[in-house]
Amino acid sequence: MLAQFSDSLEQLASKASRAVVQIEVSGFGPAEEGGSEADPRSERGRKNTAVIVRQHAIGSGVIVDPDGYIMTNAHVVEGAQRIRVALWLPPATFDPVTSPGNVQVLNAKVIGLQKEVDLALLKVEASSLPTLHFRLDAAQPGELVFAIGSPGGLQNSVSMGVISSAWRQPNPDNPMVYLQTDAPINPGNSGGPLVDVTGAVVGLNTFILSSSGGSEGLGFAIPARVVDFVYQSLRKYGHVYRTEIGAVAQTITPAIAEGLGLAQKWGVVIADVAPHGPADTAGIRPEDVLLAIDGHPVLTLLAFTAALYQHSPDQVLRIDVLRGAQKVSFIVPAMLARDHMSQLADVADPMKSHIGPLGILGLDFNDELRSLLPDVRIATGVIVIGQAPGFNSVNTGLQVGDVIHSLNRTTVESVDQLKSSVAQLKPGDAAVLRIERRGQFQYLAFEME
Repeated sequence: MLAQFSDSLEQLASKASRAVVQIEVSGFGPAEEGGSEADPRSERGRKNTAVIVRQHAIGSGVIVDPDGYIMTNAHVVEGAQRIRVALWLPPATFDPVTSPGNVQVLNAKVIGLQKEVDLALLKVEASSLPTLHFRLDAAQPGELVFAIGSPGGLQNSVSMGVISSAWRQPNPDNPMVYLQTDAPINPGNSGGPLVDVTGAVVGLNTFILSSSGGSEGLGFAIPARVVDFVYQSLRKYGHVYRTEIGAVAQTITPAIAEGLGLAQKWGVVIADVAPHGPADTAGIRPEDVLLAIDGHPVLTLLAFTAALYQHSPDQVLRIDVLRGAQKVSFIVPAMLARDHMSQLADVADPMKSHIGPLGILGLDFNDELRSLLPDVRIATGVIVIGQAPGFNSVNTGLQVGDVIHSLNRTTVESVDQLKSSVAQLKPGDAAVLRIERRGQFQYLAFEME
């Protein structure tokens, strides 16, 4: 029995490792002073912001699409000037001694980042790659799992453990909820998958709680359904939308409880319900006290936010409330919150709006857009409505919502003009964009590729 179990684990590790990559990052950032930060999400030392040095870092990632889409942690690639991905090419036989396999190194582009959840989507120029799929149902405490990654730069290291908790909120000021595992996770594992016995991804390893800097059996992974939701949004839009139900929640205080005659003096109460929204249609009303969402207790406002973020937008929510002294349950459809930029990206002509060398989708800033964005200080230019990086595009630092007003001191008034100006630049030429971001002007400088 033990031999069969060992053989099964060996086959699982061999199969799953093929879709796990090592990510090598170089760039500039604050020098480290050593030690551990108080923030448990960081694997780095304290920063000396007065000293900027060249940095090199190693993380992990998982291939989620055979055409070269890779999910990893945002903190692995944030601020990177160059990202390289090492793909493991398995040997022809299963003997790693006589046939160790090869490594293929490819340049990678960042498709999008979601810093709040610490996730990033990368793209390499490749096809027919091995992949792992997300398991969207919740992992259970005690379930056997495996962490695969590059701890200390040791590619495709495999460690085994169990799910310690399926719903852990390590930071009370952060609504994110994680899987907790005792599978050994160390610096370099960040962004690598946590897989079950079938090889399905149950989470993406992201940080550890440690006083020594190494694994102490307190590892945390972003649940697979959150990773999948962020992946789908980043791939389609370049950023992430929020899941909403059309209701506003508020922390219960003793005064609120007494004044409204609530049955309990703690927790979360519904303060407002949007007319004809999902919560309103389902029957939720102001003064309902939230008890649970999808079976998870809601004791704080942060837990309410976390439950919505955890939930897939294409599935209904089960919400339990206390109305007076009676417990009532509702089935509420999720609503994907949309902003003006996403709506513009959906209707824009991709051929006309795509500015390939800059890796963006842009629209002429006209009177109609000004009515949507009244705070823009200069009413001309090109507004960035989406990210569309390619392998001939440069990392400009542009974000969705930025308005480009000039390129190398030449005023930009239309997408066609910006395309023409960019086309005149040669590889290695300096480019400086003057942009407006959230009401403030700034310069973005880079070299053309």
